[in-house]
Amino acid sequence: MIQLSINLSKIPKEKIFTSKSGEKWINLLVGEKKEVGKYGETHFIAVSKSKEEREANVESVYVGNGKEIKPNNQNASSSQSSTSQDDDDLPF
Repeated sequence: MIQLSINLSKIPKEKIFTSKSGEKWINLLVGEKKEVGKYGETHFIAVSKSKEEREANVESVYVGNGKEIKPNNQNASSSQSSTSQDDDDLPF
């Protein structure tokens, strides 16, 4: 899982669009950072660019960060399986 935090005040209003049903949307990108951030962030969030913006090399608008988190039960299941194997070697 990746936990994300988005700074809503950084979202350009012109990038928010309304669907046919009247809901408001924005297209975002999530990418992996080259280096882990100060608070353990492993991912960034940026506003998606149009084809024209990509071709014109318009600077990306970064609106947040994220970090990978692993549920506690993943570690518990691996330690339980190794414990059960050790129990088979007991002489009683």
